Amino acid sequence: QAHIEESGGGVVQPGGSLTLSCVVSGIPMSMYSMSWYRQATGKEREWVAAITGGGLASYRGPLKGRFTISRDNGKNLVLLQMKDLTPEDTAVYYCQGSFGSWGQGTQVIVSS
Repeated sequence: QAHIEESGGGVVQPGGSLTLSCVVSGIPMSMYSMSWYRQATGKEREWVAAITGGGLASYRGPLKGRFTISRDNGKNLVLLQMKDLTPEDTAVYYCQGSFGSWGQGTQVIVSS
């Protein structure tokens, strides 16, 4: 059974950077696309970025250039590097695999 665990969230000042990690266990991640989503308080969950098993990345339009998704199939690891953060990036960030599982999320707060 696949399990996903996110980490790396925290409080960061506007303009700062943060890298989120997503570790997959229970299955070989290499066969699946992986995605990041986020959900701000009072808003619907929205897709952030995705990466195929072969490493092809795609992004929610406005986030391209500030967010970078990457993966290490050998470590069953997916990263989301975020820079130039703004308060609008405050949300719980979730990792999801195309095999259907979701993580519990990691909170990102951008505040001065």
